Amino acid sequence: MMTTNHSDSKKQPLLSKILLLFLAAMVLANVASNMYAGILPLYLKSLGASVGQIGLFFTLLSILPLILQILGGWISDSLGRLKSIAMGSLAGVLSYIGLILAPTWQWVFFGESLGAITRSLIGPSFGAFIAEESAEENRARVYGITQTIFLVVTVVGPPLGGWLTESYGFKFMLIIAAIIYFCATILRVFMAKRAASHERKTASGKLTMRSLKSNLGAMTTIILSGGLITWLLITDGVRDISFNLSGTYIPLYVEQFGGLSTTQIGWLASILGISSMVINIPAGWLADKKGERVNIVIGFILQFIALITFVRLDTFWGYALVWSLFGLGSGLMQPAYQSLLSKALPEKLRGTGFGLIQSSLGLFSLPAPYIGGYLYENISPRLPFMITGWASLLAVIPAWLKFKLPDKTEFETTAPLASEANPD
Repeated sequence: MMTTNHSDSKKQPLLSKILLLFLAAMVLANVASNMYAGILPLYLKSLGASVGQIGLFFTLLSILPLILQILGGWISDSLGRLKSIAMGSLAGVLSYIGLILAPTWQWVFFGESLGAITRSLIGPSFGAFIAEESAEENRARVYGITQTIFLVVTVVGPPLGGWLTESYGFKFMLIIAAIIYFCATILRVFMAKRAASHERKTASGKLTMRSLKSNLGAMTTIILSGGLITWLLITDGVRDISFNLSGTYIPLYVEQFGGLSTTQIGWLASILGISSMVINIPAGWLADKKGERVNIVIGFILQFIALITFVRLDTFWGYALVWSLFGLGSGLMQPAYQSLLSKALPEKLRGTGFGLIQSSLGLFSLPAPYIGGYLYENISPRLPFMITGWASLLAVIPAWLKFKLPDKTEFETTAPLASEANPD
């Protein structure tokens, strides 16, 4: 009997049927969003927006998710992952209608605000659902596969959107993107209905201020406890701030000091994506076998080497090598971070946890591009990149010492869950 059970568990597929459907919907939705995301500034310009107004548009747009992602995570924990994703997708359909019908750039902001609601409902649920549909010993591999698929759609979507826009105009491209997204929404609503009975068992099904207060209180306790979640937030926060400090100015730097053309800069982005794609799945396997902190430490070291090398180069092929290291470092770290976070968060707080941590990171890094610009212009163009590089190297120390999973009972004694505080 024992042998049969062991054999059956061996035959369990890495991706369940519902997870495959989930990924299919993700592909459709993200191909659609990537069709217009990279050229949205050009669409705003065609509707009469100035450079300053475009900057204001994206600044305001980046603030919205900081609040909404926390609420999105709470909704996910309360109503269920797939229901939250379906609700977000319905808001996304309205967002596309707003984009298509917008007579001015100000109306585009209204459409993209609905898009922020979409991302806030789907983002926290996305990571939590993958965690719940994967075995703990395979989780990093599943995140690696997911990240690889996501990077594929970032390669497919922009060229398709650019070609449709160049051939038929912005409005036609947005209509095609909306149709593709609508197909993803139908699939997500279908999945939410099929999974309704299962999610009623794992979610309270109610949205109350008491449950929101309880979830946020529990997450605050966990974050301030000084444990794994605390150190994940600190190190990822440092990484986020430091990369926002310099990332905005990379195209300017390679044009100014490397003499690269726009086409060559585009090729660097492709090299980054491809190298990250290549390593994602092996990175997931490594994290599952050796532990997530191994990936994260190697990733930080690769990014340090890349940045310290970057400021000493001035040729396309030199930059291409550096971008390959960037991609490998990022590809190693991403599945490991997601896996470690999903394991450290209590199951009934995963949505709130993902949302709160993403919002905290965004809030901390909000002024970083402005600070980086000041350093670039007034002290040295190389200084923001050097700061980012050394911050990556220093992050190795807490990553190696602190990124260890706690006992499964740790949070049960330190943080009451919403379901326990509000049983009805």
